[in-house]
Amino acid sequence: MDIARPDLARKRRFRHGLYTVSGLVVVALITVGVSRLEPAAPRVDADTVFIDTVQRGPMVREVRGTGSLVPETIRWIPAVTDGTVEQIVIRPGATIEPGTVILELSNPVLEQEALEAQLNLDAAEARFTTRRVEVERALLEQRSTLASTEAQLLSARLQAEADRELASQGLVSTIQLRQSEAREQEYGTRLELERERLQMATETVDEQLAVEQAEVDRLRTLHELRLQQVDALRVRAGMHGVLQQVPLDEGQRVTTGTNLARVGDPTLLKAELRIAETQARDVQIGQRALVDTRNGVIEGHVTRIDPAVENGTVTVDVALDGELPRGARPDLTVDGTIELERLEDVVFVGRPVFGQEDSVVSLFRLQ
Repeated sequence: MDIARPDLARKRRFRHGLYTVSGLVVVALITVGVSRLEPAAPRVDADTVFIDTVQRGPMVREVRGTGSLVPETIRWIPAVTDGTVEQIVIRPGATIEPGTVILELSNPVLEQEALEAQLNLDAAEARFTTRRVEVERALLEQRSTLASTEAQLLSARLQAEADRELASQGLVSTIQLRQSEAREQEYGTRLELERERLQMATETVDEQLAVEQAEVDRLRTLHELRLQQVDALRVRAGMHGVLQQVPLDEGQRVTTGTNLARVGDPTLLKAELRIAETQARDVQIGQRALVDTRNGVIEGHVTRIDPAVENGTVTVDVALDGELPRGARPDLTVDGTIELERLEDVVFVGRPVFGQEDSVVSLFRLQ
């Protein structure tokens, strides 16, 4: 039979209470100990942070940007007439002279118009020649009439003198004498009129030919224009340099004003840098700049700042003051640095990637 033992139950309750109190004491001690510990320094991967040393001394404020080299002298060659690309004679990259033919166009309609202009000019010149001959013939006839009138006047004058002599002797009637004198006066008047007519005809030769001459000049100008347009079908460079672009294909149709080719002078290059719009506000003309072409660094200075913002950047032109390194050519990608100002005796540290001007960022000191 079972025998009740109250002392064992009391011991078991005592042990449970003792364990509970001991656990609470241990937890309390751990809590107090942890609360008195100093916080551990944070740990971070060194590859994910920017580490720099605080320095004191002169500091240069500068902005950076990427860009490319472009010729200072660029010439786009436009089409002066409609046409079809027959042949691309020179490809981009070739050295060219002013008279170098880059490509050839064709325009049968223009060639027909040039031929018609030539025929019209020939016809107008023939009409002008005919009209000039007519004017010269009229002058000759007028001179002949003048000479005939002078002869008639001389004959009438001699007759009048003879009749006066005979009339003084009573051998000629008074009526016959007056008739002779009247003829002399008539031919004298006619002679004066013929002289005036000849003078007027001589002085107005150009006016008589003006209409025909104007037509010849008009058609000659039109013919020269057509010839120039036909000659322009052979597209020439127009300057010394390097052919940079020919954005066409053979057989392509072009209209007047279409850009056919781009020519640049590779000996005179400048850098076009794209600076972030938030950093470009302090850039000014004349500031010193350095351009890295990967083969060398060239000194330069800012010459132009684009007033417009495009895709979040501002285009800045930098004139190159130094000698171009080997391999420098148009459209070469470059990196540029523009010096904004130079500060003396300041405390500075490298700017974090996310740091912006006039902003506050948190930094950690490395121990």
